[in-house]
Amino acid sequence: MTTHIESDEHKALREAVAAFGKRYGRDYFTRTVAEGRHPAELWQDAAKLGYLGVNLPEEYGGGGGGIAELSLVLEELGAAGSPLLMLIVSPAICGTVIARFGTEQQKRDWLPGLADGTRIMAFGITEPDAGSNSHRITTTARRDPGSGDWILTGRKVFVSGVDFADATLIVGRTEDARTGRLKPCLFIVPRETPGFQRRPIDMELNAAEKQFELVLDDVRLPADALVGDEDAGLLQLFAGLNPERIMTAAFAIGMGRYALGRAVEYARERTVWKTPIGAHQAIAHPLAQAHIELELARLMMQKAAHLYDAGDDVGAGEAANMAKYAAAEACVHAVDQAVHTLGGNGLTREFGLASMVTAARVSRIAPVSREMILNYVSHQTLGLPKSY
Repeated sequence: MTTHIESDEHKALREAVAAFGKRYGRDYFTRTVAEGRHPAELWQDAAKLGYLGVNLPEEYGGGGGGIAELSLVLEELGAAGSPLLMLIVSPAICGTVIARFGTEQQKRDWLPGLADGTRIMAFGITEPDAGSNSHRITTTARRDPGSGDWILTGRKVFVSGVDFADATLIVGRTEDARTGRLKPCLFIVPRETPGFQRRPIDMELNAAEKQFELVLDDVRLPADALVGDEDAGLLQLFAGLNPERIMTAAFAIGMGRYALGRAVEYARERTVWKTPIGAHQAIAHPLAQAHIELELARLMMQKAAHLYDAGDDVGAGEAANMAKYAAAEACVHAVDQAVHTLGGNGLTREFGLASMVTAARVSRIAPVSREMILNYVSHQTLGLPKSY
């Protein structure tokens, strides 16, 4: 599935990733989930081909591309049935933040490993009582006046992959010495740091990556654990959140394409009475509609990626939210229609669609709910007053 607006390089990358994804496919993915482990083989092979770090700077071992290329990789892996959730987290969020705002030492320490797959980084922002309101984040960082170390205290929830990630990029808040107000800052917390505790959250969700609650109990970090400028605040935070929304759109579009592909294949072959069921408009039209919705969502995702890679953070913020919204809705519709098309077979393990019903809902909820996106568009785009 390629589009005429893509460059020849993007078309070639899309075809290469699609062929690579088929070597693993849905059977590999479901087996990995059943075994409760990270898809390490897929991750490492993707790294060897340069797919993990395609968005990271060349001087640090990356491909020198942008979120446009990385979102394409994730979409095609999803369409092949083997999406890599940590592509959103490790290279897209953490890699982007470090590449844009990290110190030279942080870039040398982390970016080559993120690009070649030898290091993985998780991302912790959500808190039990903060939800989508980043201004209510209570994880705080204070300076130890004696040593200059940072001391972090707080909690995070719904953090993916902490158990195998080498470190977690934690969003905390520090006190502004001039105003006394708390401002967001990001810290690199290695997995085995004393006081950094994790507890798995029991999820009714089939995914290779487990979700965790984190407790930071006076976690002591060296001064250089702070990413970038202490005063950059929200700018650094949103440098990671816009790629997160674009990549979540890619994740959802890939999932929707996989489900739709299985449904179309089934509708061509399944014959009741004299013709395949796909000949009936009651079956054909909803599948055609799902395809249209996925294609439209992809166009907005490509626009968002283009704006972000061009350095237009404001324009990318609006487009990334819209892309994530459109892709999530398209994904849920496509998965639902695919299951419906297969009837009872849609709920069997053999066809691998039933588990996607729950997974598709995640794209509506995370990393930000569709209602909060509608809030964003109504306030920022339409200029309507806030209700909160």
